[in-house]
Amino acid sequence: MRIVTRAVALGVLLTGLHCSGAALAQTLDRGNGPEPSTLDPHRCPEVACANILRDLFEGLVAEDGAGELVPGLAERWSVSDDGRTWTFHLRPDARWSNGEALDAPQVLASLRRAFSPATAAPFAGHLDAIDNAAAVQRGLAPPERLGVAAPDAATLVFSLGRSADLPRLLTLPVAYPVYLPGLAEHGARHTRPGNLVSNGAYRLADWLPQAQVTLARNPHYREQAPIPRVRFHVTEDAASELRRFEAGGLHITETVPPQPLAHLRARFGDQLRISPYLGSFWLGFNLERPPFKDEPALREALSLAVDRDILTRHVTGLGEQPAFGVVPPGVAGHEPPLPPAATLTQAGREARARELYARAGYSKDRPLQVELRYNTSTPHRRLALAVAAMWREVLGARVTLRNEEWKVFVGTRRQKVITQVFRGGWIADIDDARNFLGIFRSDDASNWTGYADPGFDALLDAADAAPTLARRQALLRDAEARLLEAHAVLPLYHYTSKHLVRPEVKGFQANPLDRHPSRFLSLEPAP
Repeated sequence: MRIVTRAVALGVLLTGLHCSGAALAQTLDRGNGPEPSTLDPHRCPEVACANILRDLFEGLVAEDGAGELVPGLAERWSVSDDGRTWTFHLRPDARWSNGEALDAPQVLASLRRAFSPATAAPFAGHLDAIDNAAAVQRGLAPPERLGVAAPDAATLVFSLGRSADLPRLLTLPVAYPVYLPGLAEHGARHTRPGNLVSNGAYRLADWLPQAQVTLARNPHYREQAPIPRVRFHVTEDAASELRRFEAGGLHITETVPPQPLAHLRARFGDQLRISPYLGSFWLGFNLERPPFKDEPALREALSLAVDRDILTRHVTGLGEQPAFGVVPPGVAGHEPPLPPAATLTQAGREARARELYARAGYSKDRPLQVELRYNTSTPHRRLALAVAAMWREVLGARVTLRNEEWKVFVGTRRQKVITQVFRGGWIADIDDARNFLGIFRSDDASNWTGYADPGFDALLDAADAAPTLARRQALLRDAEARLLEAHAVLPLYHYTSKHLVRPEVKGFQANPLDRHPSRFLSLEPAP
C-alpha cells in the first residue's frame, strides 16, 4: 500500500473531478463509504471491503447484476437427495491473475485457512453447516477435519452437518480462494498492490489510503469485463460524495445524504435509485459492563423513548421503515414477532419509558450519563444527535456523542471495553433470518453487545437441526422474540438502498442485497 501526502491525495481527487469524458468512458468511479479495512477475503468484516472483493475475487458460485446465482469458479454443481453432500466441478480454464492454474486442492487449502483460528475470519460462522467447521474455527479440530475434500484437481465435495443453501453461502468473501504462495511470501502485505494475486474479473492496480482503490481488468479471467478500470473512492462523508457526483467525479454513489425525498427526485430524476434492502440499523448496548449490564429496564426505557417515526420521516427520510425488530421485512419465509412496544402509541411508549427509567434508579436529580459512539458519517451524526435529543427530552439523560474513523470504531466496538451505546446494524449476507440472528450467539465473532443467553443459542441450534423448513422458521421467530425481550439492541429502522447513478452507467439493477459487481456494468460515452 503506497503512503501518499495530503497534497498528492488532493491532486488525485482534483484529477478525478476534472477528468475528460473520454477518461470517464474508460474508468468507472464508484463511491464506497469508509476506507476498506482489508482486502483479505477471509478477514473482511464490512460492506466496504466486500464490494471491492467481489470484483477482485470469485467464489465457486457468483451473483449476477440482478443478484441471481450464476456459475463462478465452478461451472456446475449437484446435491445429494438428503441435501448433505454437494459436489462442485471447477472450470478447466480457471486461472489466478498471475496466469497460474487454479485447481481444487488450492481451493481446499484456502478454505482450511479461512477456518483456521489464526485467521480469525469474522464471518466463517456463516458456513458452520459444513462438517466440523465450528470445531476447526475454535481450535478443537485440525483444519484437515473440515468437511471438504478434493478427490481430483477439478472436483470439490462438501459434507454438511445440516441442510443449507450452500451455493448461496459460497458467494460470501470468506469462501473465496486466497493465493497461499503470496501469503507465505509477503505475510500481512499480501493484499498490497504488486503482491495481491486474485482470481476475479479485475486485479488490484493501486491503493491510495483514505483516497481510493483502483482495479484493472484481469487478463487471465475467462471473460473480458466491459469496463477496463474501476476506482472505488473512500466517501465517508455523504455530503462530500454528493458534491463529487455533481462535479462529475463519480458515476455511482455509495449512498445519498439525508434530504427531502421530493427535493432529491426533482433534482436528480432517474439518477436517484431507491430500492428495498435487506438491512437493519440498530444501536447496541454493551452488556458486559455498567451501566447496561444486568439492566434490562434501563435498556428498554431508552428504546421506548425513541420516536422512530420522526427519525424515518425527518432524519433519514429516504424510504426507511421504523423498526422494532432486527430481521427486516421481506426476508424469505420469516414472520417477524411483534414486540409489545410496537402496539403502543408514541405517548404510551414514552410514559412507559419514564416508569422504567425510574425503576432503574435514575431521575432528574440522578440522570443517566452515557456515551453514544458511531463511525464518522454525516447520516450517522444526524441520527445520533436526534436520538440523544429524544433521550434528553423524554428521560433527562445526558448523552455524550463520540465519533471515530471506521477502522478505529470497528476495533473499539469489537473489544467491548469502553463502548456503552454504539452504532450497530446488519446488512444481509444471504436472504435468511438466521443471518441476522446468528451474530447474537454467545460465541459469534460479530456479537458486539456481549449478549449471552443459552436459551437463545439453543433455539438457533434447534433451528439448524429442524426436520422441516416450517419448523426452522418457527424456531428462528422464537429466537428473535427472545432477543428482543432482552433489549440487547435498540432497533431503529430497516434500510433502503439509495444511490445516484449517472445515465451513462448501464446494467445497474436493484436487488435486495444491493450488490453490483462491476463486470456486469458498462459505460456509454457521457452526454
